Amino acid sequence: MACACRLVADSRFRNLPRGVWALGFVSLFMDISSEMVHSLLPVFFVSVIGLSYTSVGVIEGVAQAIALITKMFSGALSDYMRRRKLLAVIGYGLAAITKPVFALATTAGWVIAARFTDRLGKGIRGAPRDALIADITPEEIRGASYGLRQSLDSVGAFVGPLIAIALMALLANDIRGVFWFALIPAAIAVLILIVGVREPPRDDGDAEISSPLQVSDIKQLGASYWVAVSIGAVLMLSGFSEAFLVLRAQDVGLTLALIPVVFIVMNAIYALSAYPAGVLSDRFGRSSLIVAGFFVIIIADIVLAWATGVWVMLLGVVLWGLYLGLTQGVLSALVADSAPKRMRGTAFGMFNLVSGIAMLLASVIAGWLWDRYGAPAPFVASAVFATLALFGWMIRSALTNNSRAT
Repeated sequence: MACACRLVADSRFRNLPRGVWALGFVSLFMDISSEMVHSLLPVFFVSVIGLSYTSVGVIEGVAQAIALITKMFSGALSDYMRRRKLLAVIGYGLAAITKPVFALATTAGWVIAARFTDRLGKGIRGAPRDALIADITPEEIRGASYGLRQSLDSVGAFVGPLIAIALMALLANDIRGVFWFALIPAAIAVLILIVGVREPPRDDGDAEISSPLQVSDIKQLGASYWVAVSIGAVLMLSGFSEAFLVLRAQDVGLTLALIPVVFIVMNAIYALSAYPAGVLSDRFGRSSLIVAGFFVIIIADIVLAWATGVWVMLLGVVLWGLYLGLTQGVLSALVADSAPKRMRGTAFGMFNLVSGIAMLLASVIAGWLWDRYGAPAPFVASAVFATLALFGWMIRSALTNNSRAT
């Protein structure tokens, strides 16, 4: 722990580019806005709208898949245009203008449409933003840069539910009133992006992409890149939408007003661990952090499956947040490491396309298992799958090391 703290305090933290800090604060304020809404939506769907857990799984899976699949096209388009900031502004702006819809909606259809549109905006901005970080960051501090952005993003993700709790108390549990307040930080995020982020000049020495999503271009992504894609897909299959953490909390007795605590705890741990994990991956390699993430999610699943009280359930949430911190920023750095400079947007887009499909499958299966076998079932299934994937990864690493030795 002391070593990690010294790493956090080293010169890398001070030398991170201004644009990385700006993009981090854009993520922070947008996540404050989004999580003010999303921390209350699962309970709103089940308790107010009356949807089944399977329906929640489908809605959340489709919403996340929309965001992740859209990144495929926006990432490739940012390579073709050789401009990433414009697409990021459109994506963040689209997410911001959907916030009032949540407050005004009177039927499930409107809420679902707003949820999907919000995730569409997330998809448009995601891959260009991630590629832009690689464009403006020196290679030796790439893990730290992605870790910082992920940490600030996660700070927003726990501050948002915290604000939601305070507003729920002040507004006598008026969920729609909370949704109205979510518009303010969303607008701040768009303003910071427009004013505070400068795109680096074009490198005219780079080969241009003739058109987006050319098969011949995608074939140029090497084996190391596809390993990173495979790891991301496996981790998505091992997990599922965090909506099920909220529903598990309600299942073990957490009151409605305190439901956002789940997101606060998870994202606080996520924020505290993502930057140190990125710095450690710069110094010691990405693989060790990925393996540690597998171990942590297995333990988290076991705790969440057998939790019978709020405190044990919150321990599982803490471990889930640590798993995210150990893996998500490191995976982004791994993609950036393995992708050609001129195809970073496409690389992040393809990575998120595969991850989106995995997330959709995982969330739908989790909802079906919950409805059919009860609350522990999706977590047990996740632990089993993660264990098998971990053994597969360790066998692959051993074979790779043996082949290098010979």
